Amino acid sequence: MTLSSARLAKISKHMGPALMNAETRRGVSTASSSEQEAPVLFRSDNNCRTYTLNQPKKLNALDLPMIRLIKSKIEDWEKSSLCHVIIGTGNGRAFCAGGDVKGIVTNIKAGHPELATQFFKEEFELDYQLASLNKPYVAILDGITMGGGVGLSINAPFRIATENTVFAMPETKIGYSPDVGASFFLPRLDGYLGRYLALTGNEVRGREVFEIGIATHYVPSNRIPALLEKLRGLEAPSHETIDRILDESYAERLPEDPSRTLAGSRRAAIDSIFAYDTVEEIMTALQVLASDTTDSQATWAKETLEALESRSPTSLRVALEAMQRGESLELDQALKMELEIATAYCSGASQDFVTGVTAVLVDKEKGTPSWSPSGLDEISHAQVLTSFFDSASPFLQNTPSATFSNNNDKATSSVKMDPMAYSLPSEVELRQIIQGSHQFSASTAYNLDDLIGRFRQLRPKHGVEEKIREVVARKCELVPATEQQQAYLQWKV
Repeated sequence: MTLSSARLAKISKHMGPALMNAETRRGVSTASSSEQEAPVLFRSDNNCRTYTLNQPKKLNALDLPMIRLIKSKIEDWEKSSLCHVIIGTGNGRAFCAGGDVKGIVTNIKAGHPELATQFFKEEFELDYQLASLNKPYVAILDGITMGGGVGLSINAPFRIATENTVFAMPETKIGYSPDVGASFFLPRLDGYLGRYLALTGNEVRGREVFEIGIATHYVPSNRIPALLEKLRGLEAPSHETIDRILDESYAERLPEDPSRTLAGSRRAAIDSIFAYDTVEEIMTALQVLASDTTDSQATWAKETLEALESRSPTSLRVALEAMQRGESLELDQALKMELEIATAYCSGASQDFVTGVTAVLVDKEKGTPSWSPSGLDEISHAQVLTSFFDSASPFLQNTPSATFSNNNDKATSSVKMDPMAYSLPSEVELRQIIQGSHQFSASTAYNLDDLIGRFRQLRPKHGVEEKIREVVARKCELVPATEQQQAYLQWKV
């Protein structure tokens, strides 16, 4: 059965970009030819305004014209009294697979590093603009979300993962360092997951993107159109109302769903190994674990070690230093640091960015690119600090002046942002409740049922119980009951 073009156009207008995304996956045209050619689509529906990245053949990779289109429209929407919710999505099998790094490297090779750094400047300014919106912003990560796509979404108050979501910050694979605010966001994930993801560039998929806190909600892709209709039917929804509506579209884990890869003993190994403060110590710890054939994570350690050994040694040092510094930075400060790092790469502090992009993305070579230097022993931590992080570095002198401001055109100074406000509770929050140091802790100790019940009051959200059970199994011990007191949970030292 084939839908008429008129009928299909009517359905497309009614159901919105998420349906367009689903139709695009099946190869069905849902827009006029001129609209299909536009790199970014914009639409208004009652109180909602939506931008849709529309370069599916390029996996919606961001270039400078797309950045400028979005920035201009966001400025208009933020000022409009008719706009109450902003939604971001993408056509095809990606939300956004990253920035146009091939174009950036072309400019560097042509002797125009200033054009390359201009891209990063405007990209980071857009990332901050979206993060600091005064109106609710919902990013739908229904597909590949990497690099520049992470920047568009990761600091949104609402980030929806689906079964199609593939998240990664793969910059060390191409001789660069995680940017777009990753040095602010990744260190705020539980434990040392952020360092692990930053250094390895490994992917996180589907529901687990939500379970580890990268996304705030999990919604199956076939429920996205109905969810968008709900949002468009609201007059002026609060953040709390949107949080509740997104949570109502949640789907429980099914037996046939992929199992978790970043929980239990795997997660314990990540926290133990990536807690070290130098790349050498991390790799040594992986070597030790890989050699222990009795450990269930030995194979993982061997694979992770091999992955790190294939990454740019310079990038590993830069990325780890950026993650460590980012722990104490606000978003605007982190983006400023990342812009300086990007400028250093574009100005010749390391040739690995050009080498990596050319080998991996242009020539599509197999194996490890020809990094220079090729080993950690050939570039010291001090050298990285001098070239990439010292304000006197000759490679930072042409850093463009970026404006990280709120959306009322007033410069802000290190505004505190909480990208985890609507995520599952963090391990820090769980520890504080158990230890009695949280402002909402009870006066008595908790057993597991008590703890789950407490969080059902504090954070009535799907996925909370599963998160608590996983963390408690890994981080807590049960103190036996006595005549004076019931059994209770104790956080392991």
